Amino acid sequence: MARTPLSGIQHSLRSGDYEAIISSVGATLRSLTLAGRDLVVPFDADEVRPSYRGATLAPWPNRVVDGTYTFGGEERRLALTEPARGHALHGLAAWLDYEAIDKGSDHVTLAQVIPAQTGYPWRIVVTTTFVLGPDGLTQTVTARNDGDEAAPWGTGPHPYLVAGAGTVDDWTLELPAAQVLAVTEDRLIPTSLESVDVDADRFDFRRKRTIGAVEIDHAYTALTRDEDGIAAVRLTDAAGHGVQMSWDAACPWVQIHTADKPRPEDSRLGLAVEPMTCAPDAFNADRYDFDAGLIVIEPGAEASASWTIAAIV
Repeated sequence: MARTPLSGIQHSLRSGDYEAIISSVGATLRSLTLAGRDLVVPFDADEVRPSYRGATLAPWPNRVVDGTYTFGGEERRLALTEPARGHALHGLAAWLDYEAIDKGSDHVTLAQVIPAQTGYPWRIVVTTTFVLGPDGLTQTVTARNDGDEAAPWGTGPHPYLVAGAGTVDDWTLELPAAQVLAVTEDRLIPTSLESVDVDADRFDFRRKRTIGAVEIDHAYTALTRDEDGIAAVRLTDAAGHGVQMSWDAACPWVQIHTADKPRPEDSRLGLAVEPMTCAPDAFNADRYDFDAGLIVIEPGAEASASWTIAAIV
């Protein structure tokens, strides 16, 4: 019997010149290519997934500050999975091993249960479908509350997009967002919602421009959308080729991270673009004077969100 790779069972999808590989651990997008060109930073199948690369985040994306929150009148305490900053990071599902419940040559549907547990005492069934087509790879995440009490919820993906050769510094970004969430420098705790004009050289990419040396690890909102309600981030190289990520109104926020790492050889290899159904620390929404977008799923109800990654050719 063949040994299962460290990143789980591999699900290979193909449609035309597009190819994608989904790993079962974390319902993770391990690679996505068009005619052999990387659209996301990949990793090896027999490798522990680095830096949440491509993971599906649930039942919250981003951070719960100090791992504590109050919901339904009770204070909850989560495990601190970002020990360097002292937060609960990226939910509870990123290391769960999902089961395939439907699969074809161009699609796969994975499912897993987030069991009721200390800090999050609700049973949530997460189902996610990846569909590869001529317009790229679309992922849809659906949560169903199988408990008898309302549950807080949020989700989002964590791909690192690749425009072409070089690093983040070399690529051009178009990000149609008018507001950015200010955070503390050391622990990235949200403080206030600001216009991107507060530091335009760092944060304002409403008109496409080269990223250069700026360092970003911030959530954006007030997104400009097309007539169908779709927002899109475009990342291109000097020749105009690259990758686009788009999403609908289910995700009013997007986290952008220039992937700065301590080791130069690991740093700024891709741009993390993470559409989110809610703001960072949304489980503590009552602390802030902006709409954090926390979703509350009633017993037996569902909530869904989707996004698409496609090549720019």
